[in-house]
Amino acid sequence: MTQSFAQLDLVEPLQRALRAENYATPTPIQAQAIPHLLAGRDLLGIAQTGTGKTAAFALPILQRLAAERAAPVRNAMRALILTPTRELAVQIHDSFRTYGRHLQLRSAVIYGGVGQKPQTDALARGPDIVVATPGRLLDLVQQGHVRFDRVSVFVLDEADRMLDMGFIHDVRRVIAKLPPVRQSLLFSATMPPEVESLVKGILKNPQRVEVTPSATTVERIEQRVLFVDSADKRALLADVLKDPAIARALVFTRTKHGANRVAEQLDRIGVQADAIHGNKSQSARQRALDDFRRGKTRVLVATDIAARGIDIDGITHVINYELPNVPESYVHRIGRTARAGADGVALSFCDASERPFLKDIEKLTRQRLAVVDTHRFHRAGAQAAAPAASRHARQEPTRGGRGKPSRSGRGEPSRSGRGPRRERRSGHGQTTPAGAAAYGR
Repeated sequence: MTQSFAQLDLVEPLQRALRAENYATPTPIQAQAIPHLLAGRDLLGIAQTGTGKTAAFALPILQRLAAERAAPVRNAMRALILTPTRELAVQIHDSFRTYGRHLQLRSAVIYGGVGQKPQTDALARGPDIVVATPGRLLDLVQQGHVRFDRVSVFVLDEADRMLDMGFIHDVRRVIAKLPPVRQSLLFSATMPPEVESLVKGILKNPQRVEVTPSATTVERIEQRVLFVDSADKRALLADVLKDPAIARALVFTRTKHGANRVAEQLDRIGVQADAIHGNKSQSARQRALDDFRRGKTRVLVATDIAARGIDIDGITHVINYELPNVPESYVHRIGRTARAGADGVALSFCDASERPFLKDIEKLTRQRLAVVDTHRFHRAGAQAAAPAASRHARQEPTRGGRGKPSRSGRGEPSRSGRGPRRERRSGHGQTTPAGAAAYGR
């Protein structure tokens, strides 16, 4: 395994940008993918956000485009990255600008929900790189603002989420317009049949890089469950957030209305919070993300769809205020913490109606969540609702990396870190330390 970015065949301007960000050690997907991409190979990457995949494709693309200098052509681009959400498009675009700061390359980001004039102006200048969501991109194609004949590198990011969000037909329409001779990359956390079909249609003799199996969770996350009546969840959340170790928390609800209610309740008790969901305008969503990233907001309350693609270092805790009714969503949710090599904590509030969801989650992840029974709203006898196997003498760790590989792996290197770990025991019926420290680290 490559031990440092200096060992990769990256040009000095890219190495300089990485040093400026204190990125020294590539993640597994970066170490495996970058050499193949520099060699011009097509690539299939099985990986989630948080594994460092953005740098895995951005660095080789920047190096290739810098080596193949070309005059700008109106409405044309040389590299196209398709991504499912506005937030992820902005983050990928920011990454290209960060890594390519010492290269004279132009980039643009295209997404819906905002006025198109700045985007059409950027396209008119002939950017080298375009990061786009498929819907707005096709709108601009129909209006004559986009041409694809100069695309030499194409990236389809989070293909399974494209499928989940109903964008797969738009994706196929874009692909049909691309030049047949190009380097193509496809990234997906899972490989449903529709994505397998895309792989066959897009990639030619691809190199496959898989850093995460499909059913296990992030190895550096401590996962805990708090049994509670539904009516007591708001008060429990307020108690949990008294823990100063919870520096930056992402709280999940199942509905947009629920996200608003939780954020408003936190504001009333003096906790800086904001909500992000599909009913918010794009500018409001971006402002909420920026405030959260800068630390102005301590808690961001989100729905599953709105949170897809959030890639922010330093999220210390993910709190499932409501458990998802689809167990795979749990894996996506908790993957927002333990990024950039740091540890993280995932706390799940579970009322009586959600116990079947908990059972499905533990079946999927093949792990049992440690029970915190020291909080004042604990439901006596709640452990009896857990799977019978959890009461066996043999106990398995809640940390996915012990004997089980991680689903999400580790994020891109950064300066974020975490304090010393506190002792805990796992398995239903086993408790974490008493007091607020039970929720932190």
